[in-house]
Amino acid sequence: MALTIEALFGYPASLYRAIGHPVTWMGAWLGWLERRLNGAGLTPERRRTRGLLALMLLLAPAFIASALLTSYAPANLFGFFCLAVLTASLPAQRSLDKHVRAVAAALKKDGLPAGRAAVAMIVGRNTQALDEAGVCRAALESLAENFSDGIVAPLLWIAAGGLPGGAIYKAINTADSMIGHKSPRYVDFGRAAAVLDDWVNWPASRLSALWLIAAAALMPGANASAAVEAVRRDAARHRSPNAGWPEAALAGALGLRLGGPRVYGEILVDDAYMGDGRAQANVGDIRRGLWLYRIACLLQGLALWALALIAPV
Repeated sequence: MALTIEALFGYPASLYRAIGHPVTWMGAWLGWLERRLNGAGLTPERRRTRGLLALMLLLAPAFIASALLTSYAPANLFGFFCLAVLTASLPAQRSLDKHVRAVAAALKKDGLPAGRAAVAMIVGRNTQALDEAGVCRAALESLAENFSDGIVAPLLWIAAGGLPGGAIYKAINTADSMIGHKSPRYVDFGRAAAVLDDWVNWPASRLSALWLIAAAALMPGANASAAVEAVRRDAARHRSPNAGWPEAALAGALGLRLGGPRVYGEILVDDAYMGDGRAQANVGDIRRGLWLYRIACLLQGLALWALALIAPV
């Protein structure tokens, strides 16, 4: 039910302006913790210890608050619907679709500078040096990776642990995005967050590749067998233990070559290529990628509804 609510309505912009979002609340709390615990002059060992403490102080209130909401929700249809509405704030399928679609629209309407600005909203790399094909590839890579950790993973942990399971996952994922970087400030302090995020995303990354392969089998013009081959050949070569799976599946399905070297800030990251197709991606490829993503989301939603209907009460 949470997935259906989010697919239909997303997270209302008016609500975000009024009270923010659970992820922004988590981010604000973690930012406060980081400023006070990650001081200058600490040894690497003390940074790692304090980073673990910050992670625990983030996870504990997320679990307690979500568990209390679950425990005190009325045991009737109204309580179920209230929990579903709260849980609908955790996956982000509608938001991801909107942001990736905006990249294609910006390129089509206003050209490369607008496309760079739009894709900079969803990737962490330096977008100013990207040509049009690079902008399109970056949008598709973000679509694949965020399908896994922004949609499949939270839904998997919601299915496993209800609202508390989803809240704990989002807290871990938020911590990784904020402090799980290999920069001098965070390489030790964010180590626990980065390792834990890799663990909790492991099953979802494989499942997300499966959904994309299944979607490719149903979508005209997509190639499911090439997606399978790209995952088999390339997924484990990605610098991330998880991101390569959905990225390789998307690349193979669309006949593209994604990944490879890219620049984050001033740092060149030499990564492996996913897929062996065209590197010259275009706006049409973004649109095809979005349709593949939508079919994968639909398949996932149908599977969850089927499990809910056949599961014993």
